[in-house]
Formats: sequence, C-alpha cells, structure tokens
Amino acid sequence: MKKRHVVITGASKGIGRATWDIFTKNNWFVIGIGRSPMLGDIPKLGHFIQADVSFEKDWQKIKQETSNITDQLDAVVNNAAIQITKPVVDMTVEEWDQVINANLRSVFLSVKMLHPLLKAGNGGAIVNVSSVHAVATSKDIAAYAASKGGMLALTRALAIELAGDNIRVNTVLPGAVDTEMLRAGLNREHAGGGTIDDRMEILASKTVIGKIGKPEEIARAIYFLADNDESSFITGQSLVIDGGATARLSTE
Repeated sequence: MKKRHVVITGASKGIGRATWDIFTKNNWFVIGIGRSPMLGDIPKLGHFIQADVSFEKDWQKIKQETSNITDQLDAVVNNAAIQITKPVVDMTVEEWDQVINANLRSVFLSVKMLHPLLKAGNGGAIVNVSSVHAVATSKDIAAYAASKGGMLALTRALAIELAGDNIRVNTVLPGAVDTEMLRAGLNREHAGGGTIDDRMEILASKTVIGKIGKPEEIARAIYFLADNDESSFITGQSLVIDGGATARLSTE
C-alpha cells in the first residue's frame, strides 16, 4: 500500500497536534504547518514547516517543501486559526483583517496552492475546521464567528467546484474543546466568573453530555472525513461536534 500524505495547518498544538497524531497512527505521512514552533519531537512519519498561513509567500514555501517530499497529496486539513476577543466596535481594521486572513483567507490560499498536488493523486479530501460559532455565537467574538461562518459557505462552494477533480470538501464545527484558545477566550465572561476551572465547569454544564471536548475527539472526526475509505460519499457537509450544546434551546 502506498504511503498517504496529508498537510495539516495549525499543527503545533491543540486540535492540530491531536490530528497529526491520529494520522500518524494510521500510517500517513504528515506535513505539519505551524506559526509557532512544534511542541515536542516531530513524529518519524512527519515534516514540520514553520509558516504563517495568512500570507501567500508562506504558502509558496509550504508548496515547495511539500513538493520536495511528495508529488501528490491525499488530504489537506485547514485547522489554523486565531481569535481576538473584544467588542466589534472596539476592533481595529488591522485586528479584523488579522482574524479573517488567518482563519478564512488561509483556506483559499491552501486550495489555490495545493490543488495541483491533490489533483495529481486522482483526488483526495479537504477538511476545514470551522466552529459552532459559525451557527450560534456569543458576545465579543464577531470576527472569529464571521470567519468561521464564511468557511461553511466556502466549503460548500469548493465541494461543487472540485468535485470534477475527485476532491471531497467537508468541515467540522467543534464546540467547547479544551485548548489554549478556549481557555484564553474565557475572558469574555460568557461562562461566568471565578477561576478558569470554575468557568470550564460552567461551560461543561451547558453541553447535553455534561463535559468539555478533548482535541483527540475532534481529530477522530477529521480523520474520518479525510480518509476516502471511510467517507467516500460525503462532500459539502458540516459536522457539528459540540456535546449537544447547539441542540438545546438557550431558554431551557
């Protein structure tokens, strides 16, 4: 069986690192992209590129290094994201653009740059990591919500445009998952006051199953959508993974 290759952005920590691990366990070669240095050792079946996915010049570097490793890709996971938490009227134009570029423009650039490598392998899969904030959001996180909502529309459009190249495109929408980003975002006071642990418990209570998600739980869903043996008849779809949080009426 030929070695399969995947590019994962935002791979140095959190959901991205967990996703790297599950692909490695399934014998894929991972090309991980991160703006910050990789935490811990780079897995044997892997290559790390430090780059900012907001910028076209960095994607040119990513494409070149990826092409040096393989002449075709089987999957791309667009996971990189940033979050700036403040009222939208207080955001600067630069802050707004920073979020949109990191979270949404990066997906456009990944497809533009890596499409030839996906097509060369007779197709493959793109999995975009959106957020429940795309469908139900809260205060002081407008730019993030807008970027993740845009990703849903882009996913549907890409699924249609790339179907002729046998490339499937789907997205996952994580809810509250225990990552650095989630904990940093607790400054919005949407989960009440108290310590970080207190706020995490409040968030957990708002899910139907009463817990915060783990990065590896999202990673398993990403892998399912990326692996053509598992999900060959799924494209243009959005999978919410939030412990049931968006299933419950906010008034109950």
